Amino acid sequence: MKNITKFDVIIVGGSYSGLAAGMALGRALKQVLIIDSGKPCNAPTPHSHNFLTQDGKTPGEIATLAKQQVEMYDTVSFFDGLATNGSKTDNGFEIQVASGELFQADQLIFATGIKDEMPKIEGFSDCWGISMLHCPYCHGYEVRNQKTGILGNGEHGNELAKLISNWTNDLTLYTNGKSTLTEEQTEKLKKHQIKIVDTEIEKLEHNNGYLKNIIFKDGTKAEVKAMYSRNSFEQHCTIPESLGCELNDEGYIKVNPFQETTIDGVFACGDNTTRMRSVANSVAMGTAAGMMASKKMILEQF
Repeated sequence: MKNITKFDVIIVGGSYSGLAAGMALGRALKQVLIIDSGKPCNAPTPHSHNFLTQDGKTPGEIATLAKQQVEMYDTVSFFDGLATNGSKTDNGFEIQVASGELFQADQLIFATGIKDEMPKIEGFSDCWGISMLHCPYCHGYEVRNQKTGILGNGEHGNELAKLISNWTNDLTLYTNGKSTLTEEQTEKLKKHQIKIVDTEIEKLEHNNGYLKNIIFKDGTKAEVKAMYSRNSFEQHCTIPESLGCELNDEGYIKVNPFQETTIDGVFACGDNTTRMRSVANSVAMGTAAGMMASKKMILEQF
């Protein structure tokens, strides 16, 4: 890393969205620092899909090539570490990392993702991103027509079951306890041959993250090859909130169409801002954030 501590823009998070923002800013000749702790949200996922020209590549392959390309821009620097604190200064912003260093910038971009909260079911976290899935548009094609489960209840379970029925006719909704579906929802799902099981789950039997069986607390089991779940989550980084950035009702950082947060000079992009969690979408949002941050700076300094 170059021996400077003052940058035009600091990007916190160096995965797909952060790297895309860095490339846009590097091409705009801005001094940029990308701080990354090396823990992308999709690390367990075997392959990435629905990203034109990169379909089927591993997340690691995409990230490695992306970083190599961003490193070619002389004004972009990298720092391997965890950003722990952020503050507003008279001349912009200051970011502190876990090792104690302080870096300053006129603007900030947060591409920090979210942290999924795993239900207390043995085996769930081992399968997450491999055969326990969150998005049919990312993974549904690979498990099409297979024996598939939905882990959910109430409106969320009903909505997800309806959606996943597009990819398989062998579908069961596991409510993991008493169903809170309405009578109308229950009848509609049964009409479409979607089974509903309310027995509580003990654990998930799997082979290196690939599901085999659901083991229930009553001792019975059910074969399953893939399952979908919409987990609760929390922001991976709390610095935006500490700076005053507002969150929306779902818990995502609130941004406008230009990726600007509610705090002037602070942008956010990627999974921390939307439920549309795909690599392609993260790249698009990062590119937009980088372009808008540079445009704002250029016009203000003219």
